[in-house]
Amino acid sequence: MSPFDGMDGGVILGVESSCDDTAVALVTAKGEVLASRKATQEEIHAEFGGVYPEFASRAHVKSIIPAVEGTFKEAGISPRDLRAIGVTRGPGLIGSLLVGINTAAGLGLVWDKPVIGVNHLRGHLRSADLEEARITYPALIFLVSGGHTVLAHMRSTTDIRIVGKTRDDSVGEAYDKVARMLGLGYPGGPEIDRRAKEGTATLRFPRPLIREGLEFSWSGLKAAVGRHVDQNGPEPVNDLAASFVRAVLDVIEAKCRKALEDYPSSCMAVVGGVAASPQIRESLETLCAEKGVALCLPPLKWSTDNAAMIALAAWDYLAHDIAPPLVAQARLSLEVF
Repeated sequence: MSPFDGMDGGVILGVESSCDDTAVALVTAKGEVLASRKATQEEIHAEFGGVYPEFASRAHVKSIIPAVEGTFKEAGISPRDLRAIGVTRGPGLIGSLLVGINTAAGLGLVWDKPVIGVNHLRGHLRSADLEEARITYPALIFLVSGGHTVLAHMRSTTDIRIVGKTRDDSVGEAYDKVARMLGLGYPGGPEIDRRAKEGTATLRFPRPLIREGLEFSWSGLKAAVGRHVDQNGPEPVNDLAASFVRAVLDVIEAKCRKALEDYPSSCMAVVGGVAASPQIRESLETLCAEKGVALCLPPLKWSTDNAAMIALAAWDYLAHDIAPPLVAQARLSLEVF
């Protein structure tokens, strides 16, 4: 039985400002997205090759209220229709998180609605069920983003166990830093994937920890690419990108294969911003077909940070009467509500 069965109707307003996207959405308990808005900051941060925290916070302040107003207008509803407000409380950049939390708290006070502080990573888990239910339990979760690389076994929305994670960098961070080495700009992940499709994996970069359990490590691979570029230059860019991506895929395939063997699952959900990578999607689609496991992917528009996933996760908190302190937290584990 779904935890939402028997719940009253209504809508939750989701607010997401953990990094450099200001996002707002209105979502029902069944995952129907009534409206969604996002203001990106790519142009602001491009010259720095990454997110500049102070500028990110200032941009959130300018964007968040217009996004809220535009979302209600698009959905054709009013704050009276809300059950609650769900807002990201972490993990993320403290300054950016505070903008979202303070805005949500103020709106909740004015509208007399409860405000729920949502774990951003829990939001990514729920992104696969936006617009339609896709995840069946037990499920293997592979969360890959700019800040995280995590394997988890999930028996329900409240029963999650981390079974593997990175010891150092996230895979998304490795993508962005290698893109910077190759002069591909910011954000670098999509450009790395595009260049890799046009190149050939002629270089043999290391596959860190490929045979060692379910933990990941990306710093050694990133350093190897850096040494090669220092010694030989960034050309040919396409072949370098293809060689880097091939090393990443080999590690991911090996770890996910072992996880599926160690933790039998009816589906594998791949979520987080890096889950938008076409190469990762294709690679894990092949693996899941081989293992006879359903591959659950959120639509591309819900793979990167968004507020709809925060709103849907907030329904879980509401359903189970979970109300964490509304405090910004730079670090949070996936296992924590």
